[in-house]
Amino acid sequence: MKIVVYAICKNESKFIKRWYESMKEADSIYVLDTGSTDESVSILKSLGVIVKEHKFTSFRFDEARNMALSMTPDDALCVSTDLDEVFLPGWRKLLEDNYNGETRIGYTYNWSLENEKPKVSFILDNIHTKKDYKWYHPVHEVLVNINQNETRKNILDITLNHYSDVKKSRSSYLPLLELSVKEDPEDDRNMHYLGREYMYYKRYNEAIDTLLKHLKLKRATWKDERCASMRFIARCYKGLKRYDEAILWYEKAILEAPHLRDPYVELALLYYELEKYDEIIKYIKIALNIKTHQKTYINEVFSWNETPYDILSLALYYKGLLPEAIYYLDLALDINPDNERLKNNKKIINEILNKGM
Repeated sequence: MKIVVYAICKNESKFIKRWYESMKEADSIYVLDTGSTDESVSILKSLGVIVKEHKFTSFRFDEARNMALSMTPDDALCVSTDLDEVFLPGWRKLLEDNYNGETRIGYTYNWSLENEKPKVSFILDNIHTKKDYKWYHPVHEVLVNINQNETRKNILDITLNHYSDVKKSRSSYLPLLELSVKEDPEDDRNMHYLGREYMYYKRYNEAIDTLLKHLKLKRATWKDERCASMRFIARCYKGLKRYDEAILWYEKAILEAPHLRDPYVELALLYYELEKYDEIIKYIKIALNIKTHQKTYINEVFSWNETPYDILSLALYYKGLLPEAIYYLDLALDINPDNERLKNNKKIINEILNKGM
């Protein structure tokens, strides 16, 4: 069984050795360098990685990944990764032991970690046969089966960790997303991403218009993503200080995907800013009754960390319900025991309770 890794690279010298150590279980490793000005190419070559250099006059991620894929042997099972990602040891044996000729393999992807504990995890499926796949879209590119023969299998014991470079610029994403939507205006995924990107840039009116377009697309049927678009519209109205419209869209998001914690928690966070404590208690308690954590990229970290317990305890405190406030504050501290603000809140509430005895 021939297993190869392929990737694209530009100025990733600080990550290369860590990445290589986790990828070297493969038979060979191929990297397309797209114009590094640091020592990336020389470091890769010193480690035995097969490197090709190509500078694009107009860069797009799909073209770069397809060129990297073309470097690999035709009969190989190909593993696409980025250089800020790391496989846990033993991934190759897990793949060999569980692979039965499928064209595409999914695995556990920890997109965000804190102290090596996953914060955001979902299934990624960038292990694939070479001849059956091609990358599409200038950014947020997707792997598409081109032979109508796709068979899938998830091997969730294979784990890939992502260690994001927070200093890396995202400046190229917006124009590439605009290009992607121009090329395929019916693509729901990138319309959603474009609206989200406008939101990040605080271009709120453009974000709202784009996210409304997403919701109207025939292919926009995934409830979780539709819910996220509605939440992002609400965030934009919040940014515009149009709070009634923000609340309306959070309520729409709840109706769209009542199985998700995210719209309930995010609405409660808005009500906290508006000092409406009864509403916080109502929506957080509904959220906490949702026990199933959907493992998709669309989930928000704050829905599953200490945040719901924290703001519920605050709302209960302001309502004068101190014993119940302590109960939920302790649950928040169970998740984040080193949070000084939470510890201080508990001290304040206990002092008040002790004076009342």
